[in-house]
Amino acid sequence: MKRRQVVIKQRKSSYTTTSSSSNVRYVECQKNHAANIGGYAVDGCREFMASGGEGTYDALTCAACGCHRNFHRREVETEVVCEYSPPS
Repeated sequence: MKRRQVVIKQRKSSYTTTSSSSNVRYVECQKNHAANIGGYAVDGCREFMASGGEGTYDALTCAACGCHRNFHRREVETEVVCEYSPPS
């Protein structure tokens, strides 16, 4: 009987399992800069870049647009590894 290893890659924002590893990226800024006048305008920032080192307040501020990290769309790439034996 052969054993095979299957790797499944999924992109979901809320997928959790004990046998997975995930990478989190913060991509384009979605802050509406014209909300106070009833409009919609984003600044065009394409990816979050931390202003400071890990563990500081500046690590949560984007160096490109000055917005908090929460305004950037969160993208989670999850890799799930399963081992199974095919039926004989």
